[in-house]
Amino acid sequence: MKFPNKISQISLTALAALALSACETTTTVDPTPMQSPFDANHQALVILDTHLDTPALLVQPWFDITERHDYFTDYTQVDLPRMDEGGLDGGFWVLYTPQGPLTEDAYEATRDVALLRAMSVQKMVAANPEEFEIAKTADDAWRIGRSGKKVVIMSIENSYPLGTDLSLVETFYKLGVRMIGPVHSRNNQFADSATEIETVHDGLSPLGYELVEEANRLGMVVDGSHASQKSLADMISASKTPVVLSHSGTSAVYMHPRNIDDEHLKMLADSGGVIQMNALGAYLRELPANPERTEELMALRQTYSNPGDMTSEQYDEYLAARNEIDAKYPPAMAEFEDFYDQLTHALRLIGPDHVGIGPDWDGGGGVIGLEDVSDYPAITQRLRDDGYSWDDIQKIMGGNVLRLLAEAEAYAASLKDGSEG
Repeated sequence: MKFPNKISQISLTALAALALSACETTTTVDPTPMQSPFDANHQALVILDTHLDTPALLVQPWFDITERHDYFTDYTQVDLPRMDEGGLDGGFWVLYTPQGPLTEDAYEATRDVALLRAMSVQKMVAANPEEFEIAKTADDAWRIGRSGKKVVIMSIENSYPLGTDLSLVETFYKLGVRMIGPVHSRNNQFADSATEIETVHDGLSPLGYELVEEANRLGMVVDGSHASQKSLADMISASKTPVVLSHSGTSAVYMHPRNIDDEHLKMLADSGGVIQMNALGAYLRELPANPERTEELMALRQTYSNPGDMTSEQYDEYLAARNEIDAKYPPAMAEFEDFYDQLTHALRLIGPDHVGIGPDWDGGGGVIGLEDVSDYPAITQRLRDDGYSWDDIQKIMGGNVLRLLAEAEAYAASLKDGSEG
């Protein structure tokens, strides 16, 4: 079911009921004549996703965040109309950069890419001030989410572009970054990656420990997704505030290097941390190979090597060719139940205070039945069917990560006033 803009449907009284200390009385929200009680309560939640890869699209000339796109034709998953339909209030918008060699020249070039990504997010907000607002604190995020605007907090996925200059962490903090992940799919100067066969640092490097300390000093949440489990353990041990896994899964349900075993999940929860469950099919179950599809996609990428350099007309041509490949060789996809099995395992193991949602939208996430952000009600409905309270669902859908952000802010403030000890 699709939903109208929430601020036009939910009274301010109902929105206020969803403060951080909200309780089960949220079920008493009065629905409008066009809404069921479930619809009203779902829309009244402050839903924040911890891993929106959409900034990679903001720099594309053909993409307009305010227009409704279609996942089945242009493969995008986040835009303003679909956020409204699904009740998504925003979240952490990712500044991702691919990793290159560990050299000063490469660091500087990639740093500039990361800064341009941050500027693209700032530009989106400046161009649409009635729709988006940057949140600098957890309290800001609650306020913005309840107001009907979309919450914009930036995060860094892969700290590689920082090079060895940790003064840049504060630069990005001032731009609006409040979550930072040291590593991505390859070992780098900060930490070992989950998807590298060989380790380099046996966890965090000395520079990685300094990065965690600097993030703590500023009030950033440290993100352990993509890190090796030893790197994650080091982050949990070193960080003065709880760590997040912004888009990860559980290896007890499906064994994959990107997924986390129960021992480390319990370690995360015991320290106050949170795992945000992803929905990237290859991390959820074994998917059948399709060599013919792979071959044609590789040929397509050789023809259209860099979407960022295409005109709108060229991109339309690329999409038409991609659609033809999908029609000829339909992509193998995981299903909603695969995602939900991961979610329920984590909930049973460590409880609703330590679990959230981070499907990896616009970064490869999405399963049958959860194709884009308009589908968030499917998650809420299943959680309600399984007996979770609206209070618990609010924690899962955004409250837990905002608790982490508030704790990071409090620790940073304590350093300034000398109360930390």
